[in-house]
Amino acid sequence: MDRFSDEITKEQLIADFKVVIADAEALLKATANQGGEKLTELRAKAEESLRVAKAGIAEAQAALLVKAKAAAQATDAYVHEYPWQAIGAVAGVSLVIGILIGRR
Repeated sequence: MDRFSDEITKEQLIADFKVVIADAEALLKATANQGGEKLTELRAKAEESLRVAKAGIAEAQAALLVKAKAAAQATDAYVHEYPWQAIGAVAGVSLVIGILIGRR
C-alpha cells in the first residue's frame, strides 16, 4: 500500500512540476523583449535549468511507466497462476469496501 501511495505522490509531483515548467516557459517568453545583459544571462540560465528539469521529468515518467508495466505483468501472471486466490482476494477487498461504505 505504501508503494502505491508513493507512486501516486510521484505522479502528482511530476504533474505539478510540469505546470511549474510551463509557467516558467511562459514567463521567459513574456520577458523575451526585455533588454539588458543581466536579464539575458538570467534568461539563458533559466532556459538551461528548464531543459535539465524537463529531461529529469521525462526520465522519472519513463521509470514510473516501467514500474507500472512490471506491476501489471506480475499481477497478470499471478492471476493466471492462482485464479481462485485472486478471486478470493478481490471478494475480500470488495467486502471491506462495502462495509466501510455502509457505515456512512
